[in-house]
Amino acid sequence: MTDSKYFTTTKKGEIFELKAELNSDKKEKKKEAVKKVIASMTVGKDVSALFPDVVNCMQTDNLELKKLVYLYLMNYAKSQPDMAIMAVNTFVKDCEDPNPLIRALAVRTMGCIRVDKITEYLCEPLRKCLKDEDPYVRKTAAVCVAKLHDINAQLVEDQGFLDTLKDLISDSNPMVVANAVAALSEIAESHPNSNLLDLNPQSINKLLTALNECTEWGQIFILDCLANYTPRDDRESQSICERVTPRLSHANSAVVLSAVKVLMKFMEMLPKDLDYYGTLLKKLAPPLVTLLSAEPELQYVALRNINLIVQKRPEILKHEMKVFFVKYNDPIYVKLEKLDIMIRLASQANIAQVLAELKEYATEVDVDFVRKAVRAIGRCAIKVEQSAERCVSTLLDLIQTKVNYVVQEAIVVIKDIFRKYPNKYESVIATLCENLDSLDEPEARAAMIWIVGEYAERIDNADELLESFLEGFHDESTQVQLQLLTAIVKLFLKKPTETQELVQQVLSLATQDSDNPDLRDRGYIYWRLLSTDPVAAKEVVLAEKPLISEETDLIEPTLLEELICHIGTLASVYHKPPSAFVEGSRGVMHKRLPARTGSGEGTECPDVGNAAGGSAPEAAPSIIPSQGDLLGDLLNLDLAPPTTTGPTPSTSGMQMGGMDLLGGGLESLVGTLGGDIGGSPAMGAGFGAAPAVMPASLNAPVGGGLGDLFDLGGGVGMPMGAYIPPKTVWLPAMKAKGLEISGTFARRAGVIQMELVLTNKAMSVMTDFAIQFNRNSFGLAPAGPLQVLTPLGPNQTIEVSLPLSTVGPVMKMDPLNNLQVAVKNNIDVFYFSCQYPISMLFVEDGKMERQVFLATWKDIPNDNESQFQIQDCHLNSEAASNKLQGSNIFTIAKRTVEGQDMLYMSIKLSNGIWVLAELKVQAGNPNYTISLKCRAPEVSQCVFQCYEAVLKN
Repeated sequence: MTDSKYFTTTKKGEIFELKAELNSDKKEKKKEAVKKVIASMTVGKDVSALFPDVVNCMQTDNLELKKLVYLYLMNYAKSQPDMAIMAVNTFVKDCEDPNPLIRALAVRTMGCIRVDKITEYLCEPLRKCLKDEDPYVRKTAAVCVAKLHDINAQLVEDQGFLDTLKDLISDSNPMVVANAVAALSEIAESHPNSNLLDLNPQSINKLLTALNECTEWGQIFILDCLANYTPRDDRESQSICERVTPRLSHANSAVVLSAVKVLMKFMEMLPKDLDYYGTLLKKLAPPLVTLLSAEPELQYVALRNINLIVQKRPEILKHEMKVFFVKYNDPIYVKLEKLDIMIRLASQANIAQVLAELKEYATEVDVDFVRKAVRAIGRCAIKVEQSAERCVSTLLDLIQTKVNYVVQEAIVVIKDIFRKYPNKYESVIATLCENLDSLDEPEARAAMIWIVGEYAERIDNADELLESFLEGFHDESTQVQLQLLTAIVKLFLKKPTETQELVQQVLSLATQDSDNPDLRDRGYIYWRLLSTDPVAAKEVVLAEKPLISEETDLIEPTLLEELICHIGTLASVYHKPPSAFVEGSRGVMHKRLPARTGSGEGTECPDVGNAAGGSAPEAAPSIIPSQGDLLGDLLNLDLAPPTTTGPTPSTSGMQMGGMDLLGGGLESLVGTLGGDIGGSPAMGAGFGAAPAVMPASLNAPVGGGLGDLFDLGGGVGMPMGAYIPPKTVWLPAMKAKGLEISGTFARRAGVIQMELVLTNKAMSVMTDFAIQFNRNSFGLAPAGPLQVLTPLGPNQTIEVSLPLSTVGPVMKMDPLNNLQVAVKNNIDVFYFSCQYPISMLFVEDGKMERQVFLATWKDIPNDNESQFQIQDCHLNSEAASNKLQGSNIFTIAKRTVEGQDMLYMSIKLSNGIWVLAELKVQAGNPNYTISLKCRAPEVSQCVFQCYEAVLKN
């Protein structure tokens, strides 16, 4: 009879009977009783009352009985810690048993008893087992150290177990090595800064030797450990790759993915012209393809990982397109993932095949899949220019099917195709307009409205089409309302005579009848533009649009690098770094791919393919800016008082009733707009001014303690020139194959300049210079190309001034003013990082009105105030004020209290953040005190550094 009989009994008074049986003299009866206890425990009955009786059964030679007792002990030791101490002697005795299975069982159970009181008694038995003659005992003891470390880390370190674990990496038995690596990796994860796995070429060699002989999970531990190692040069990298490659043919998919992770990482260091590099690329494809013949769940994990690999190195799978074609019985999650990879692999060579497949998919029954297939056709058109015409005709065929959701998706992607290839496929607009009535999804309606507005001059009844959308304006989604507003303004600028009423109607709906702030703001901006300067309005609204890029959904390069280092883990399935979903301190270490090095050279420059990311090896940026991050929410924060440069425009034509909203001055404007808009801005003078809404709090008189100090303002003298830091070497020649870059930053006439000195210390001529910045805290980006007009010969130096804008992508850096730069020339791409003085971002209109300063100072919480000392500064307050004003740090007011001058200053950064300051200067005292207040206190440290630099230089 099987052991199932132990689970069928429901007798009462069972505990008493079991107690008697456990104390029986007959061994068989004892064993039966312990089995019954374990069965009761398994189904959830409380049998903790039997603890002393079960522990008494430990004194036995029967291995089966011992295992059962240990199982009971693990379960109840936590609830009965005092009783558990009774078992310690037996553990100590069992750790010296002649049978290695019993020794291992004892040490395994010791690690599972998570009772602090007992741990110190277990150190001695564990130490013996770590040095046991039997490898089975040693491998079990290695894992026990990691468990003990989780309970009491200090104890493990004091007892020297970590050093013993490191010694086990050199063990003769491969399973012991694998378990030692697994234990050390586990401990290292919970202590990211400890250098436990001190990997060097000798220890790596031992791991690679053990790799061939241990079990599959042992291989995974070793491969994951290898992935954390950074080889010294490309030769070592190639040697490791050669020894890891055989793992690609393993039957266990986890081993395959771990091997792929190691190879992907170490390939970074191999020169692309090396024969072995090409061989390795060919070897990586078959194992990845094999993973796709597993069950759907495994396929999905494999596809998510392949998606990352294809983004990093599409050449690996470029000839394997067919394996990603969808099968009829694939689950939807596999279909969508395959579709994504197909688009990433689409190229001129295989586009005909891909399009034929996609067209087939677009007639499927699964709505989500069909939508994605139609989108994919559009993405192929944008990615492979030669296929655009075929894609457009395919999309038109799909529109003719009149299937509602297919038509809507097709219109959305055709809008993108128009953006990518202007003036090429506009002949299809008529077909699109025929389907106007069937559009009911916001994205499709918005896309159609954009098309009508953008090509209004080619559509005879554009005004009627847009007017039909206007009828249910308030029922539309925000996306559609915003698009409609812009489209009608475009139409008005192209056909002013016919659309006066339409534009008045939409501006009225957007500004007065809407409670959506985005819509109102856009309405007011258009209104003011049209009323003050129609020429500017035309330049803004009808400006030439930049072409859209082919891959809009690629993972950001620094994040992609990190995810490649996590292939085969959850991070590679979620496409998020571990820090985004692992709670607590574990897993938050950011991993990065190694820098590419030539043989024997110390060149630090990652793969050219990463130039777009521009990530510098010196300082790893934050991977993803968190949503509540510094400059995300604060970009739109503007404490500036509304300023008017001329007399306030009259609002008489702007009665808030049903009056002519454009002030009756439209006819004069239309006269000028009739042809192409030209002439002076005065032509819009009759256009009624848009209402300027002033925040009441800024106009209200402010009373209180500081109120009168602004009447004591002393004279502020003439400002001096702006402070420019001295040039420093940013990229030494030895790191950039002979190119040395030094430089500084300056602000001249409101333009930020990056002043570069390029010196060629190599023997060859350098040409084709280009520069790119990584995302940074204040959106700094080159405003034009790097103007190196003549080739840079050996030992030549050239000075270049690069104007910068502040409208680039934003990501919080550490430190805040860190800038990561990629410079390309005909030789290679080089990376460096530098720090710009934040004073470059202080704008010229940073002088606040006194009353506004006072109200803002009170409004900013005191927690946001920082105080600093500026030492050894020998300027009086007037000289200091003049010097600071040269760098756009404006003195609002000054007062003297007990021989101490107090200067109140304001600064405005290029992204609209205001910084308020109080500078205390005492005659004869070379130490100044400065208090800074800002809604983004992270900026204060950088601003203080600027004060110090400006005043001391």
